Amino acid sequence: MLIALYCLPPPPPAPPRDVTVRKPIGPEHDLVVRWVATNFSAGWASESRVALGNRPPSLFIATRADTLLGFCAYDATARGLVGPIGVAESARGQGVGAALLRGCLDEMRAAGYAYAVAGAVGAPALFARAAGAVPIAGSTPGLYRGLLRDPPV
Repeated sequence: MLIALYCLPPPPPAPPRDVTVRKPIGPEHDLVVRWVATNFSAGWASESRVALGNRPPSLFIATRADTLLGFCAYDATARGLVGPIGVAESARGQGVGAALLRGCLDEMRAAGYAYAVAGAVGAPALFARAAGAVPIAGSTPGLYRGLLRDPPV
């Protein structure tokens, strides 16, 4: 999906006040990568590790107290790509995903990007609502063609 960063729609409603969206600090990086691997996939964990290795890191997390609720990365698989994004089932539908996505997109815009691309989007309605994203014809599988994956267990 294509996102025009220079004309993002107004920000979606904020998540609950007890949810914090921020970048993880160094001592949290391994915990975040493990959480992503446990709750989503090894591939997303790899992308998270890359985003956390960027300087500055290009990954946001959402927390409630001492609990990790979700993450969103950009510039992990390729420059200008936003994602992956993942939110714990218990936190879905509360604006957490939209806040994480907008954190990444706002930072990309501030860094000078005009557009962001989201590939292999599992929740296109979220991207359309929170960012005005539109499908890119003929882009599947795109960059992910020939991607190595763990064999089924």
